[in-house]
Amino acid sequence: MLRIHSGLHPGQRMAFRFALTGFHPLLGFTRTLGRLTLLLCLLALAGCSGTMLLNALTPGFGYTRQAGIVFDEHTGLRLDVYAPSGARNAPVAVFFYGGSWQEGARGDYRFVGEALARQGLVVVVPDYRLYPAVRYPAFLQDAAQAVAWTRSHIATYGGDPESLVLMGHSAGAYNAAMLTLDPDFLQAAGVQRGAIRGMVGLAGPYDFLPLKEPALQRIFAPAGDLRLTQPVSHADGRNPPMLLIHGRDDSRVRPGNSLRLAERVRGAGGPAEARIYDHLDHPWAVASLAAPLRWRSDLTGVVGGFARCVTQASTANPPTAVSGRRDASGTGASVHSETDCLTARPG
Repeated sequence: MLRIHSGLHPGQRMAFRFALTGFHPLLGFTRTLGRLTLLLCLLALAGCSGTMLLNALTPGFGYTRQAGIVFDEHTGLRLDVYAPSGARNAPVAVFFYGGSWQEGARGDYRFVGEALARQGLVVVVPDYRLYPAVRYPAFLQDAAQAVAWTRSHIATYGGDPESLVLMGHSAGAYNAAMLTLDPDFLQAAGVQRGAIRGMVGLAGPYDFLPLKEPALQRIFAPAGDLRLTQPVSHADGRNPPMLLIHGRDDSRVRPGNSLRLAERVRGAGGPAEARIYDHLDHPWAVASLAAPLRWRSDLTGVVGGFARCVTQASTANPPTAVSGRRDASGTGASVHSETDCLTARPG
């Protein structure tokens, strides 16, 4: 449990514990919905961010978390690893958070680590350097170093280094897409493109020229030819399956980004699918993974099913449903190719 109630007075702290546990010395146990409502109100009054609210409501059981592991000695960057209890040779997801390449921190995304760990994945959430400390392409080089560390060390945490999926939200989805489509970044870190079995993008910017915001103009200025900074410019048909998820109500990063990238990849002969969700905006594309908000969409099952599917389809034998879990179609049927993973649906 995050210690986010230290600034409350004793009466508020008692109410905070009541909201979490449901027990009050005078009222006894109460209904869950009322507790959650009270908790959200209390945390909002305490000045907590949206991610702190979600993390406060994230269960702490059923998985392990190893935090603050240094993955790049040169930069001192660190990452967190979430693993299902008893994980062994599990598929692996490297998740890059968003924040316009200007803000964000790995500790804000415990709710993502928990969500994906419950889908049977070992999850790596790395930090990467941000503007104004660095500009393009430093954050992509950092992301590639995190993938290289994962390939070399994730077996220690129960993950299969041969079953690797990249994932991200917003700017993090851009990072994941660029590593998936432009092999130069991973190769510079000692990782071959074929090591990536799939990519999941949540509300990612993939085709966003011209740059209108001054901060973005400064961030990407070192590239010279800005077309090279766009994931759509690197579609060559040699990528692993890409699942591009977007909300129709996203006004921050328009869903056309996902539609155009999927079209460009398919036009080059590669596997990609854009899924547009009604009544989903930019922050909800990742917030819907959080435990108390999963009722809003099937995103958690879709993402987990896709990751399991593409990593199984990459093995030498025809993949079958994982014991105790559904395959991506929800039927228990075998999935015989990575492309099938894009048309499959969870039950």
